[in-house]
Amino acid sequence: ISLSRASNVASTSRIPRPASRRIAFCTSASSSSSKPDYAQQKRSRLSWMPRLWSNNASKHRTDDAVAWQRELQATLSALETCTFGVGAFIADDVHLFAERGRAIVVGDESCIAAGGYIHGPCVLGANVSINCRCTIEGGSQGVQIGDDTRIGPNFSAFAFEHVFESPDVLVREQGVTSKGITIGRDCWIGANVSVTDGVSIGDHAVIGIGAVV
Repeated sequence: ISLSRASNVASTSRIPRPASRRIAFCTSASSSSSKPDYAQQKRSRLSWMPRLWSNNASKHRTDDAVAWQRELQATLSALETCTFGVGAFIADDVHLFAERGRAIVVGDESCIAAGGYIHGPCVLGANVSINCRCTIEGGSQGVQIGDDTRIGPNFSAFAFEHVFESPDVLVREQGVTSKGITIGRDCWIGANVSVTDGVSIGDHAVIGIGAVV
């Protein structure tokens, strides 16, 4: 191979390097100057941990939080047959359904945490705490919960029972019965407890996690 030919081969075998690229990371003026929505985070914290509303009132029961609760409870009272005592707390995404004759009463300083669902009739005494994702179905006779009772997450109470006496009739067509549920004062009911229709729980009772009563 001649020197000139070798030179040509060498030159054609070289792969040109791409031009270096500079990547610029830009932050818009609006994003750099925006602030996190602390007000919404505060609502979320209170909704999931309403014990802060009662146990640390000086820090969390601020004017904006009180105004939020006043507006929320006024709206629920206008839409459903609900009444709320002084200092009661209702999380943003609690669902209350209380037709006429199926009233829901929330006593003074009682709290219902996020994800709760209550269909009246239901009466909560004073200082009752219902933790997140609880379900209460009042049937026709209702659910009553005494003062100072604490209820853990994922609790359920069903104050009605399906009739299933006849195997020849669909269960859904046999109707329901209702006796009501009563839970006493100063009870502690653990997470994932289910209470069935007709049950009466006495004062100061403690019910462990996952029990069916």
